[in-house]
Amino acid sequence: MNEVQYLTTPNPYERLKELGIALPKPPNPIANFVTHVQEGNLLFLSGQGPQEADGSLHTGKVGVDVDADKAYEHAKLTGINLLAVMQDALGDLSRVKRVVKLLGMVNAAPDFGEHPKVINGCSDLMMAVFGEAGRHARSAVGFGSLPNNITVEIEAIVAIEE
Repeated sequence: MNEVQYLTTPNPYERLKELGIALPKPPNPIANFVTHVQEGNLLFLSGQGPQEADGSLHTGKVGVDVDADKAYEHAKLTGINLLAVMQDALGDLSRVKRVVKLLGMVNAAPDFGEHPKVINGCSDLMMAVFGEAGRHARSAVGFGSLPNNITVEIEAIVAIEE
């Protein structure tokens, strides 16, 4: 597992560059919903999954087909997709005042118990990109299945600068 890297650069785009991350085009919704809704100074992001830029998905049951370390990477990729939606919604990631809350869902075997370790992939990314403003409240829970058999799904609530 990766440790959170605290970067000295205050700009989220410079932090992404230092991390070697290029934001993809935000994934399209898979059903009848939108990727985000802004209400006042809060941005609510619909659940995203571990989708690569080419559209391929990481699938499987965590604890059976996929181990916690690999699922951590899938949660990090899901975080990158959340950042892509934020960028699309806000036009500038510098408008993120704080990542308020993440809800992390793991497609887990019944006896799997490392849900927090998996969702740390996204949490660590948010802190690496936004520094203290990336520290958030969070839930990390297991599900019997997720859409398209993806390994993780994560949604977010973000406070933004007007």
